[in-house]
Amino acid sequence: MALTNYLVPALLLLAAASALRKRADVYGTLIEGGREGLKLTAAILPSLVMLLTALALLRESGALDALTRLLAPAAKAVGIPPETVPLLLVRPFSGSAALAVGAELMAVHGPESLIGRTAAVMLGSTETTFYTVSVYFSAAGIRKSRFAVPAALTADAAGFLAAAFFARLLP
Repeated sequence: MALTNYLVPALLLLAAASALRKRADVYGTLIEGGREGLKLTAAILPSLVMLLTALALLRESGALDALTRLLAPAAKAVGIPPETVPLLLVRPFSGSAALAVGAELMAVHGPESLIGRTAAVMLGSTETTFYTVSVYFSAAGIRKSRFAVPAALTADAAGFLAAAFFARLLP
């Protein structure tokens, strides 16, 4: 067995030994951590449900397909393969939906194709912006995200453009 198989158990044993040495209430601390985790889940759940509902509505209404057809020429003009437009539209909202779109692109076009490579780099170089903002801002009690969302979407756009550029540059 590799050394890495023992790393996590060793860290857990080290943490437990340290807590015992300091005579800390390990069980009480674990219970309090679980309690805080449940409070956090309750706080972010409404934002998460709203976000996932909006994404499902976009997908099921056909609006996502219409946006894809509308944006494909602009994407091609800036060097982004038009086939990846659905990924560009879904990625800021949902990581799992983006993964599904990326997997479909790779299944259809092949992982070594320009489209497959571009999709893979896009998945690795961008963020689920709205999901992240809704979850972390809700958890932190932040109500105004005035500059955070435009800045994050700008970073996503830069990631999409860079992904298309480098996928072409490094075949």
